[in-house]
This record gives sequence, structure tokens and C-alpha cells, in this order.
Amino acid sequence: MPAYLWIKTAHVVFVMAWMGGVFYLPRILVNIAEAGNEPAVRARLVLMGRRLYRFGHIMFGLAVMMGLVLWLGHRATLSLPDVVGGRAGWLHAKLALVVVMLAHYIVGGRWLKGVEAGRPLPSSGALRWFNELPVLLLVAVVYLVLAKPF
Repeated sequence: MPAYLWIKTAHVVFVMAWMGGVFYLPRILVNIAEAGNEPAVRARLVLMGRRLYRFGHIMFGLAVMMGLVLWLGHRATLSLPDVVGGRAGWLHAKLALVVVMLAHYIVGGRWLKGVEAGRPLPSSGALRWFNELPVLLLVAVVYLVLAKPF
């Protein structure tokens, strides 16, 4: 059981670190859109965004690895419990929402790469709405994990 708790702790920590990037990357894009033609400010924000985007991918990969160990680890060793149990509908719904959140993150990263290539961003208002979507997705994911409604 202690191994299970350490793996679950690592999974939650890596998810939290990735979510930091998911929440902050769109905010960096808003700041870039509002920076105007100030090259020093835009360059610094693009650098911050690029580093955050890379960090987020690493954290996502580690979270997925720990999640797979939690999900399938009971098949490899008896010391890990079966965390899904009989009904797995909640897990499928959660994973679908995580895929949507990952797609959102990748879109933000592509917009950031577009800024580096000289392409314009959407308006700051549209980016602000884009910034709110992960919050709603996270609320749904946390509900599914805690309530396991189906």
C-alpha cells in the first residue's frame, strides 16, 4: 500500500504542475496580444511561454506515466490495488476531458509558436475566453474522480 500512495502522490503532483502550465500559458498569450509592438516585452513573454510549454509537456508525460501505473499496476504486482474497480465509465469520461484539455494546451502552444513566426494572435478578448476553458474542464475532472458517478 505505501507504494500505491507514493505513486498516487506523484501523479497528483505532476498533474498539478501541468495544470499550472495549462492555466498560465493562455495568460501569457493574452499579455503578448496586449504588449503591442514592444519587442523586448514580447520577446520576454515568448521566452517565458516557450519554457512553460516545454515544462508542461514534461509534467504531462510524467502524470500520464504515473496514471498508467495506477491504472494497470495491479496487473504487474499484487501490492497495488485495482483503482478502477468494476465501473469505469467515470474514468473514460475523465480521460476524454483530459484529452480535450491537452488539445487546448497544444493549441495554445501552436499560437505561441505562431507568434515566433510572425503570425498574429486572436484578440485579447478571445484569448481571455480561451483562458477560462481549462477551469471548467478541471472542475468536471475533479468531480468525476471524487464522485465516480458512473
